[in-house]
Amino acid sequence: MDAEQYAERHAELSRELREASYQYYILANPTLSDIDYDLKMREIEEIERLFPELLTPDSPTQHVGTPITTEFTSVAHLERMQSLDNAMDFEELSVWAERLEASLEGAPVGGYLCELKIDGLAIALTYENGRFVRGVTRGDGVVGEDVTNNIKTMPSVPMVLAGEDVPELVEIRGEVFMPVEVFKELNATRAAAGEEPFRNPRNTAAGALRQKDPRITAQRPLTLIVHGFGAWQGGPGVPEAQSAVYDLLAAWGLPVSDRYKVVEDIAAVKEYIAYYGEHRHDPAYEIDGVVVKVNSLAIQRRLGSTSRAPRWAIAFKYPPEEVRTKLLDIKVGVGRTGRVTPWGLMEPVSVAGSTVERATLHNKYEVARKGVLIGDTVVLRKAGDVIPEIVGPVVELRDGTEREFVMPVHCPECGTELAPAKEADKDIRCPNSQHCPGQLRERIFFMGRRTVLDIEALGYVAATALTQPLEPTDAPVKDEGDLFGLTEEKLLPIVSLVLDQDSGTPKVDPKTGEDKVVTFFVNKDGSPKKVVETLFAELEKAKTKPLWRFLVALSIRHVGPRAAQDLARELRSFDRIFSATEEELTAVGGVGPTIAHSITEWWKVDWHRGIVDKWREAGVVLEDTTAEDLPRPLAGLTIVVTGSLEHFSRDSAKEAIQTLGGKAAGSVSKKTSFVVVGENAGSKHDKALELGVPLLDEAGFQILINQGPDAAKAVTLNKE
Repeated sequence: MDAEQYAERHAELSRELREASYQYYILANPTLSDIDYDLKMREIEEIERLFPELLTPDSPTQHVGTPITTEFTSVAHLERMQSLDNAMDFEELSVWAERLEASLEGAPVGGYLCELKIDGLAIALTYENGRFVRGVTRGDGVVGEDVTNNIKTMPSVPMVLAGEDVPELVEIRGEVFMPVEVFKELNATRAAAGEEPFRNPRNTAAGALRQKDPRITAQRPLTLIVHGFGAWQGGPGVPEAQSAVYDLLAAWGLPVSDRYKVVEDIAAVKEYIAYYGEHRHDPAYEIDGVVVKVNSLAIQRRLGSTSRAPRWAIAFKYPPEEVRTKLLDIKVGVGRTGRVTPWGLMEPVSVAGSTVERATLHNKYEVARKGVLIGDTVVLRKAGDVIPEIVGPVVELRDGTEREFVMPVHCPECGTELAPAKEADKDIRCPNSQHCPGQLRERIFFMGRRTVLDIEALGYVAATALTQPLEPTDAPVKDEGDLFGLTEEKLLPIVSLVLDQDSGTPKVDPKTGEDKVVTFFVNKDGSPKKVVETLFAELEKAKTKPLWRFLVALSIRHVGPRAAQDLARELRSFDRIFSATEEELTAVGGVGPTIAHSITEWWKVDWHRGIVDKWREAGVVLEDTTAEDLPRPLAGLTIVVTGSLEHFSRDSAKEAIQTLGGKAAGSVSKKTSFVVVGENAGSKHDKALELGVPLLDEAGFQILINQGPDAAKAVTLNKE
């Protein structure tokens, strides 16, 4: 064989060995005998000896027997995954249909395809020459996360499309979900093992799909229904109708819904919607509406899309489900910023795909406004992932035993007297932020979340054990700064209560009737559990996470991810952020006076500064050194983006500006350098014309960020 043939053979063997490893280590389903695997491995090793350039870090020879993980790298979609416009009632649906038909100027629509809107997670599956190569989450529609290894654990996703007449490349769109009965069985198994049940099918599916270890995904059965396509290159031509596309996808072995229906007109669409409004629990999966599409692909292309949604499709959303249940009590819980919130404890009731026994009541004024009494039969409303809401009482069912709720005057966790942070605030807070065990527990748990420091082993049980142990009495974590100074000696003696994540109250062991107690970090023989190793590895990895994540991890009031990212991009270190004046902080795009004041006030507290000192001593990187090397061609420029852009979301446009040193502003003034106008730009476009501020369309914006302001000035829309 010549060098090219060896390279082809190396690629073929790599693919076979990676797949065999995946089947063996993740799915426990050996597809090659030991001898076959060894022979292929020897062959690839010999090829790499002859051609060392083929020995790359991703070669199977470099990864034999190692755990396979999902890294969630960002991947651009081959074609943008758009959202759908919504109709909340039949009147809005009719308006959409009339507008659609008017734009066709008398041409027939050619029928509508109706399908159930699955309450799941959108996914894009890429196949090359019929072979599955990648699975990517929706993300922001332009860029998603690579979850290929986790998708491969799903039996409903074919690794090879059936038939020979398949495109050279095709991107299939669908919805990943957990069937309701599977969800119930999974929760029954967890309950029998004394584990916390999952809340609802959608959240469980989302958590399973984003597991770093695909073996965990494989243990939480997910399935898929496909409903469209993106990129399509080569092979058979695209069919003429959406329904014909579904027939073709089914022929390739992809799972297609058996509940879609093609109808002639909007009257029939409404019948379909009404039917499933009455039978929304008939399917094996949770639904939250119906998607209506023009069936003809030619008409779809003629109608086109706005910057965010196709004009030829709409999602009809069903109203939230309502049920009745008994309000057993109203309790209060304290959050990470000290806010004390009343919540209703109810007789468990099934609604919108999950069993609910708690619902927030926000504050004492909300309790009074709703007029609910402890002991009332109440109407509970829930839609999908939305937090359950107590709508109000069923007054006619009262029997006189009901009683009013009285808001406590002391913190339920530490006994400190409660008070509003400001005189006009409706919320009351526990001011004991340093020593309140409830606030500390919630802050430590918050730090571990994916949206903050993404520390895998730092869940609610771990946060409780670290901050509120029964044994030893001295907690190893007294504030956020202690987290990165943990040692094995501090962890192993810990015994702690198991607390409910919603209420912060101890859970009861159903076998003994006593409070549940756990030795979270140590085995019965005194050896450390696997979670200890995982926690230390995750903490070490977290030390170099992006600067903005640590700013969010401090739980400073009003400082969320967006403001933190803006501050990190602009100031690039904790030293500069916390030494800045309120005026300097407010000058950062996306940071207003409230956030600026909150940051400066937080830094005035001694023990807050101590947290940062402890992080530094532990080796946490609190500056963004990479940003120093980045070009900043937009430094000193203020840019406003208005309207909808085709290839940028509002956030991604803002990020592009700020990454290159510019300020992304929300209003137009004489100091504005450029205004980027998309579809439906509105008053900011008019203001720019009035003030003579240079206008750029999306193509001009691309020139601005790729070639700089001088090149952009030559293509402004209002240049003389």
